[in-house]
Amino acid sequence: MERTFVAIKPDAVQRGFIGQIIERFERKGFKIVGLKMLLPTRELAEKHYEEHIGREYFERLVAFIISGPLVAMVVEGNNAISVVRRMMGSTKPQEAEVGTIRFDFAQVKEMNIIHGSDSVNNAKREIDVFFKEDELIDWHHDVERWLYE
Repeated sequence: MERTFVAIKPDAVQRGFIGQIIERFERKGFKIVGLKMLLPTRELAEKHYEEHIGREYFERLVAFIISGPLVAMVVEGNNAISVVRRMMGSTKPQEAEVGTIRFDFAQVKEMNIIHGSDSVNNAKREIDVFFKEDELIDWHHDVERWLYE
């Protein structure tokens, strides 16, 4: 099983989409092994977006992510990274496939509702930024026998 980091961004929290977004991952059969709401500090935001330091949009990313509470999750399942990214849709909502989270809830790239890790290395790094090891719960998801061989 693969783990990925997902953040329900402040715009989605403010607009009341937390439950609908989490429900999509659960309906897909993913297991949530870490979940918390937090108001990120600037330090945490800069650490999360460290790969973008020096780019012209870095300050806008940080300002947006610290503008309100977000929901941080660790999602586990078969090919979690690629499947979660596909479920999210393009970062440009107008280019996202119908039925994806961003198509359904977002209108502009700058406020695109959700973040998901794009690689195994980034998933590990982002999970470590937002969660301590003892905050992740390794539990048996009985439905797995109906999802995976």
